Amino acid sequence: MASLVSPKREAPADARQLRSRSALTGALLALLEDRAFDQLTVREITARAGTGYATFFRHYPTKEALLGDIAADEIAELLARTIQIMVDNGSYESTEAVCAHVWRHRRLWSALLTGGARGMVREEFIRQARDLQPDDRHRIEWLPADLGVLHGAGATIDVLAWWLEQDKPYEVHDVAEILHRLVIAPLTGSEHRSVAK
Repeated sequence: MASLVSPKREAPADARQLRSRSALTGALLALLEDRAFDQLTVREITARAGTGYATFFRHYPTKEALLGDIAADEIAELLARTIQIMVDNGSYESTEAVCAHVWRHRRLWSALLTGGARGMVREEFIRQARDLQPDDRHRIEWLPADLGVLHGAGATIDVLAWWLEQDKPYEVHDVAEILHRLVIAPLTGSEHRSVAK
């Protein structure tokens, strides 16, 4: 299966190319606020970005490749933010931060997880999670670390995708509790902490 998000395209060094790429990214994110990814065209993205149609293809072969670069950046930001919260506050707070971030950016995450890109985004999430330094405080003796990452990252993506596909979505704290109890607490050895409703 070809990967949507890897390898990440090298950032151009030329200022004009950087502006074009930034404009294309901003345009796609803005358009996702109003419409689903599969309803968008490259022409709409370039019109919104104020760039030429041909300019798009100098940077990306498809709109999926643009979404892939955005996904790689979004995953990196999400993991960096939530890992720090886990270190500072604990696994439940980190789980809640993941859910809150996904909900705040639900148009983007819906495009990433409820369309045809879910499998590829899941692979990228697992790849980036594997690159993080393991925290021995949370190591479970009987569980190979790589298997824990594979299961934890993959299951997290699956739970988030399920949530975003619901007709009547659950609240952030409800999904955080489900995700923490089902996936995170067993892997981190942390105790379940129920949220008062």
